Amino acid sequence: MERPWSMPAHIPLQPREDAVALDAWYPLGAVEELAFGRVRTTTLLGACLGLVRKAGGEVEVWREDGGSPAPAPALPVRLRHGYVWTTLGVPAGDVFTIPEYAEPDRRNLNGGSVRVRAAAPRVVENFLDMGHLAIVHEGYLGVPPRAEIKPYKVEITADPDEVIATGCRIYQPQASLAATEGFEVEYAFRVPHPYCAVLYKSSALDLARNDVIAILVQPVDEEHSIAHMMVSVLDADSSDRAIRAFQQFIFGQDRPILENQRPVRLPLDPLAEIPVKADATASAYRRWLRRRGVRYGTLPVEAGIADD
Repeated sequence: MERPWSMPAHIPLQPREDAVALDAWYPLGAVEELAFGRVRTTTLLGACLGLVRKAGGEVEVWREDGGSPAPAPALPVRLRHGYVWTTLGVPAGDVFTIPEYAEPDRRNLNGGSVRVRAAAPRVVENFLDMGHLAIVHEGYLGVPPRAEIKPYKVEITADPDEVIATGCRIYQPQASLAATEGFEVEYAFRVPHPYCAVLYKSSALDLARNDVIAILVQPVDEEHSIAHMMVSVLDADSSDRAIRAFQQFIFGQDRPILENQRPVRLPLDPLAEIPVKADATASAYRRWLRRRGVRYGTLPVEAGIADD
């Protein structure tokens, strides 16, 4: 049972508050980490949910209703990219695709599901921020003498409606667990969901292909999240445990920064926090959230920048 923080019960999100957030699909955890027949509880958008993996492999999800012994009607469920997804609303489409996940020579696993005292958009924006790599992840994803982020392309596409960044380059001493030497790594980012982002980065074992890492954020409430880290890498030798440990080590360096950011929610006012050139993807992400009308986990323009 997930009771990650000692805090008051949060009021579930209501349709009138943020239809965009309510109608999205959300990850609740890795399928393989659900024990058969054992009910697990978690929280999404302030609502307590129950889920169980049945003997045949299917997963059921429902809203817990005030301790009633009878389960509420089942919520919609999708099993995608190794995770259980559900929604509290009525999505216009399905869970976004990650085609590389289906390639037979990839190692696909959950790199970890980490509880964070941070708003979901803050977690996504940190994932998109290349400027911090040489500072926060020094010796692994960057080094201060080679911290410059060269110009790259960012666009917001119409069909599908996503933020896309390409041509992002930075020298990394250890780009992945499989890397044995440093090299200039090329990144591409994709934001197909207000609270999820996908990173494509040069594979240390095959420069013609990419490793894929996705941050799939489950908003517990407006200021607390669970970051599910999907890893799809070209690495036949490392153990699952070692791959997870590396991913969690990197995220562990980000966590204190995330948990100390103020305001806790992501400001959408373009003047609230002044960006630099390396922040082009994060700036586009904020514009995209404003345009889509996303409010959950953000401070809208009219709210200013005061912390609450």
